[in-house]
Amino acid sequence: MGMPCQVNSIVKLKPSEFPMSLTQDSVHTAQKSGYRIYPIEVPLQLVDEQWQAQGEVIIQRLTWENQTTTIVYRIHRCYAVPLAVK
Repeated sequence: MGMPCQVNSIVKLKPSEFPMSLTQDSVHTAQKSGYRIYPIEVPLQLVDEQWQAQGEVIIQRLTWENQTTTIVYRIHRCYAVPLAVK
């Protein structure tokens, strides 16, 4: 018996999860369904549902509980213009 998990190298958020404003160094929390692995303490792209990168975040804490992954991330860099990732 194994533990299903995803390995993610970007942080993709739904509109309801996206921060109201992207301010450098602000800290936010997001929850994702299932168990996910993210690199921590390195910049990762923050993308919306249209796969537009809005900036970079650094995950400071990752926890798994009740088939949910919770991340605490800090806005590292905001892009002046969104970048198409996909």
